[in-house]
Amino acid sequence: MKVLVVGGGGREHAICWKLAQSPKVTELYCAPGNGGIAQVATCVPIKATDVDGMVQWAKDNTMDFVMVAPDDPLALGMVDALEAAGIPAFGPRANAAIIEASKAFSKELMKKYHIPTAKYETFTDLNKALAYIRDHGAPIVVKADGLALGKGVVVASTVEEAEQSLREMMEDKKFGESGSTVVIEECMVGPEVTVLAFCDGDHLVPMLSSQDHKRAYDGNQGPNTGGMGAFCPSPKYTPDIADRCMREIFLPTVAALNAEGRPFKGVIYFGLMLTKDGPRVVEYNARFGDPETQPILSMLDTDLMDIFQACVDGTLDKIDIKWKSGAACCLVLASGGYPVSYLSGYPITGLAEAEALGATVFHAGTKQSDAGEILTSGGRVLGVTATGNTLEEAIATAYDAAKPISFQDMHFRTDIGKV
Repeated sequence: MKVLVVGGGGREHAICWKLAQSPKVTELYCAPGNGGIAQVATCVPIKATDVDGMVQWAKDNTMDFVMVAPDDPLALGMVDALEAAGIPAFGPRANAAIIEASKAFSKELMKKYHIPTAKYETFTDLNKALAYIRDHGAPIVVKADGLALGKGVVVASTVEEAEQSLREMMEDKKFGESGSTVVIEECMVGPEVTVLAFCDGDHLVPMLSSQDHKRAYDGNQGPNTGGMGAFCPSPKYTPDIADRCMREIFLPTVAALNAEGRPFKGVIYFGLMLTKDGPRVVEYNARFGDPETQPILSMLDTDLMDIFQACVDGTLDKIDIKWKSGAACCLVLASGGYPVSYLSGYPITGLAEAEALGATVFHAGTKQSDAGEILTSGGRVLGVTATGNTLEEAIATAYDAAKPISFQDMHFRTDIGKV
């Protein structure tokens, strides 16, 4: 099969790395890809958001299957356009991808179908939103309604912080039109766990649970990022909690989307808070998470192409998805200053040495120079990912493998999997 993966980050590198192991995949392409993806797939210089260009290229080059990984092209309807062109595509159509593209929609869906989540209100008027915050006090959570690269959520510990976040979103347009509508919700308390699940429109199969570290600095301090590291499985996600999530959250979500005429095929990301009153939904995403995908796919023991095809064909219940025992950890190496401001274009050294120490280095923000040198090209640069018999072993291997890697102003957290 000739397969195209849309996207160019660490998640897409992990997906391409896993697809390249499938005997079904004879030619693998990625658009736009990055410096690391170029080692396992042919990179095509098309922006992930260029729906027309991507569909035309897939037609011209007779792709048998397209996997759309990022949130933006899903929300723009790339899967709809590929299907209309007769090309099988993995990922939800736009009318189902809205569970991520609009937080207001997803909160209304949960309220209507009694799926447990935080209490909330939605606002389009700044003054009314400010009044609501002053009435309810802090801590309180402020969310931009639309897509904001994983950075549109602020857990405000003071009223002043919440007010500032509101003004940045609604007045200053920090996230463009994504912040024109905001969702303000109660601050839930408890461990946060992510569960990604394959879905074929009717059947749902959860992957290993995981935990992501969003804050930039050790001890969960600093601004929110797209993720500074992740590990799986989560020791906090017990079989009892998993059973409850399936009954109260996962299956009801699939049923709710079907009832609304929005059948979901692809990956649903369930961001969960394990509160004293039971699991609650923090957020939905309509795709693989980043960097959770890197450790999760490292633990997958089933052909990923088989799973993708089953999701598209509606036969997910016919496939036996297996996982390796043990655990996996992904440590993100970022550019200094990320997520605020940073410089790119620096040479990266030590990649081969890192892999020789037992890790897989997934590239997130890299590019290849004309001379073949790997350079930094983003905020999150690399995801050093390792597996082990225990979580402690996986963490230790990831950190050991990161030691030989170097680029100017490299920054990473020293407590992934330990807080």
